[in-house]
Amino acid sequence: MANNLKISNSLAQSMLSAAKTAIDAGTAAIIRIYDGTQPTDADTAVGAQVLLATLTMDATAFGSVSDANPGAIMTAAAITSDSSADATGTAAWFRMLTQSGGTTMMDGSVGTSGCDLNFNTVAFTAGSTISISSFTVTMPEA
Repeated sequence: MANNLKISNSLAQSMLSAAKTAIDAGTAAIIRIYDGTQPTDADTAVGAQVLLATLTMDATAFGSVSDANPGAIMTAAAITSDSSADATGTAAWFRMLTQSGGTTMMDGSVGTSGCDLNFNTVAFTAGSTISISSFTVTMPEA
């Protein structure tokens, strides 16, 4: 029989609330944007991918978890722009850490639409300002 695990709305909200608490464990979470192939999972070390930009989240990275019906959702608080991108390249994925040099929390895709984190362009240029205007994380119910 195939895997067919489904969770309740209440559990989805609890799981996302636990993630929010873990993300806020440092001074301020950061989001690093890379080029190249996203690692297999968030526990896999970054390899030859080039760091393009680093953005700092608010000390309380996300607001309250709410019902996304179905599932749960949390929306990021203010994210400080990277005023001088580290390198030129095509943004492909991001990694969120609890703080600079902190614990990896999650990875996700980067694109211009339909990705975990969307920018108006993925063509980053060294020295340019990189901004995130909004960011949400969802926990599916089913």
